[in-house]
Amino acid sequence: MSAQQVGTSRGSRWVRATANWWLPTIPLARVAVFRVLVYSFVIVDILKFLTDVIPHGYQIELYQPVLIGRVLPFPEPSVGYAIFLQWSIIIACIVAMTGYLPRISGFAVAVLFLAWLENSQGFSYVQHDHMALVLATWVLPTVGRARFYDERSSQAAGWALRMVQVATIATYFGSVFSKIASNGWSFIAWPNSSVFTWAFMRRGSDLITWTLNYPWLLKSAQWGLYIVEVLSPVVLFLRGRWLYLAVGFFFLFHFATYLSLGIHFLPTVMCWFAFLPLEKIPYALRRTVNRFQAAR
Repeated sequence: MSAQQVGTSRGSRWVRATANWWLPTIPLARVAVFRVLVYSFVIVDILKFLTDVIPHGYQIELYQPVLIGRVLPFPEPSVGYAIFLQWSIIIACIVAMTGYLPRISGFAVAVLFLAWLENSQGFSYVQHDHMALVLATWVLPTVGRARFYDERSSQAAGWALRMVQVATIATYFGSVFSKIASNGWSFIAWPNSSVFTWAFMRRGSDLITWTLNYPWLLKSAQWGLYIVEVLSPVVLFLRGRWLYLAVGFFFLFHFATYLSLGIHFLPTVMCWFAFLPLEKIPYALRRTVNRFQAAR
């Protein structure tokens, strides 16, 4: 075999490997379960966390739309428009969770939820913890019909969840560049700063304020978080037990952050489920129900 043929063969293998990574074949049942988690949380999100959209209708003079709000023809804030958005999102999410008309109902959720977020962020702080969740609402409808016990495998399903995975990791890895840019493009300024001290003094609970007596511990924690964010893309290439350990670590990290500072980051936490074999849940629930019925 000539050198040119060897190079072509290697190039073909690289292309196939790349395509297989972006288009993995996964069970459609995994999408069916993940779809329920995402659309359920969107309802909780607009009713519990992003509750400022309706009040914004009374303060339209403060509205300064973000870029996407200036590019897309979203209506200006009003109370009536916000109430319409809220009920439309809830209805569309319920329909999308059932799997009925998955593309129509799913894209309806995507457009309406984006409009809700644009309104919310157009008045104040832009919350980057919603990036993966917003992307999930846009890619899930592309899969089409998926049932809880659907044993068929699909590359369309694999691509959709891969995109959610990438967006989830980008939330952490992207924050590294934000930390660098906001500190004069220094790679070590943020982990050597006193940001944890400031945060714990400002809003720390009794579970964490004791660390203020140990500056070296706070500095070590900052470096630890910084290194985790830098290395976060590694999670995209983990498999099996190592992947589950990594997902569990991030779950515990956000749980500890909530207990310590009251910061939940739940929109991103929900997207971590895209890494897990969710298709096993319906079968596990059915076995549990059958055992309970047999015991009676």
